[in-house]
Amino acid sequence: MVKIPDINNKIPMMFRAQTAGRCQLQRIDTERTRNKEKQDVELWASEWIEKSYPEAPQFGKGVQTRPYQINWRFVTNAGQDDGIIRPVIGAYGWPYYPGSSMKGIFKTACTDEQKRRFCGEKIINKHGGEDWKPGILRFHGGYPSGEFWRENLVDIVHPQQPWQVGIEDNKSGGAFALISLYQPELIFGISADKSVDWDEVWQVWETALSKGIGCRVSTGYGQFNKTSEKPLYSARLKGQGMAPKLLNGEGEFRPNMFRGAIRGHALRIFGGLTDETQAINLVETLFGGIQGDGTVGLLAMSFEEISLTLGNFGRGSYAVPTYNIEGKLNWFLTQSLPEHQQKALTNLIKALTQFAMVFGGFGKSWRRAGHRLFYPDYYQQSDRKALIGCHWQWTGKRSLITDVKVRKIDKVGGFIDDVRRVAMDWMELQGVAPSPEDFCQSWREAWHPDNVQVWGRLADEAEDSRAVGWFHGPYRRGDRQFRIAEGTIYQSHLTGKVSQVGRVWHRMYPLVVLKKDPNNPQKPLPKNTPQFLEFFIFFPDNSQDSDELLHFLNSEQKLFQKLWPQTS
Repeated sequence: MVKIPDINNKIPMMFRAQTAGRCQLQRIDTERTRNKEKQDVELWASEWIEKSYPEAPQFGKGVQTRPYQINWRFVTNAGQDDGIIRPVIGAYGWPYYPGSSMKGIFKTACTDEQKRRFCGEKIINKHGGEDWKPGILRFHGGYPSGEFWRENLVDIVHPQQPWQVGIEDNKSGGAFALISLYQPELIFGISADKSVDWDEVWQVWETALSKGIGCRVSTGYGQFNKTSEKPLYSARLKGQGMAPKLLNGEGEFRPNMFRGAIRGHALRIFGGLTDETQAINLVETLFGGIQGDGTVGLLAMSFEEISLTLGNFGRGSYAVPTYNIEGKLNWFLTQSLPEHQQKALTNLIKALTQFAMVFGGFGKSWRRAGHRLFYPDYYQQSDRKALIGCHWQWTGKRSLITDVKVRKIDKVGGFIDDVRRVAMDWMELQGVAPSPEDFCQSWREAWHPDNVQVWGRLADEAEDSRAVGWFHGPYRRGDRQFRIAEGTIYQSHLTGKVSQVGRVWHRMYPLVVLKKDPNNPQKPLPKNTPQFLEFFIFFPDNSQDSDELLHFLNSEQKLFQKLWPQTS
């Protein structure tokens, strides 16, 4: 009998138990990261693609096929490993979208007549029992084309919602791994046992695809570049900032940052209008959730990339990947709603997206204005400084006209009131009576007049920001002669740090004005200006630093004026 040394570690990761010391696909071991060692999930992925066949399985004779391009990532859950989402693996070791799943999503886009004709129906037999009458279509599933699907398989998710909003103060959920395909082209196969109008079949299938397929659809996974479905709401925008970093150290622009940010703002707004339980339930109705038996959200999101440049900034330990992107953000309805509810939902997602653009941005460091644009002096002395902030703005004529709701500093308070009013309209349609007196007082960032103050001013140009320096030095110089103490929030709990979310947002919002179009005086023409609306959003607490900052803001209203809550 021949003994194989160290046989336990020669078993492929795919066949090991999900337990400590054997294989933990979801866990990111920080010690391994420091030592630049591969994680279990990276070993699992490399072993998988090494043994998969070089050519994709071929559909049989008579199967009609069409390719469709996923615009970001795609994943199906095989359900074979506890605690980890990883793809279904089909013939030849290729990732596979099952025919049964394909049929299920196809049925959601059918009329009742199409559902019976294409997918089958129950009928009553002559004995009074039920029989199944098959439909005329057979669904053969989908495989990725080419070999590109093997790249960038290891994906990272980083739950932060409770930490960001302040439901669970300063307790980041940590990073977790999953396996997903990056921008694959999927080829789907359908056959029929009778003559069929294939234009009709593929039209139904494209309508189904517009809702997204696979897992984590509401977060932006499984969305396609071009489908026939009309978005509930869409907007064009562009931005720059720090790109998320994958396990291999490479940067990636991740469109789910839009969904995460807007979901967080929905929590903040509802958290200022009702209690914690109702606020969370309202958000899960919109975006989905895992409470109880789980909720499929009403909204799905996709991002159509127009241009993207990935780069790097900084040196040494301060080096980070960056993005500069422009694209179209689309929100889709995942299920039918009565017309009045659909209109209210359109108004709500539009208002939430506009709120996110006015007061922050998306992705890492969204609470800070992009220092490269608004505080370049910070980096002139050294390139060994962290990249801070991001910058987003509307683009495209339609968005510059319809999505820019704040064109003057004195319109900000009314804009906030309008967002809250739209949220209350939706709440009432969901059977929830707004009760601002019961708002989530324990949440750091619940948006309520007793919990947040918005201050603002008009800045003449990018480098005219007054507040950006407050994050790196005093907002008020001390004067011994007049016994004036230095005022500062630098390195305080109000500005936060890596492991702690602060209580201040700072935004430089580009000022866009409307002019008359000389070629068509009846229509407005948007015009970008060099000016910005500078916003300082503050969530006070009872600390001395907070009280001193509020005293400074109130005594220096020529610098910043209070925009919300408005005083009578």
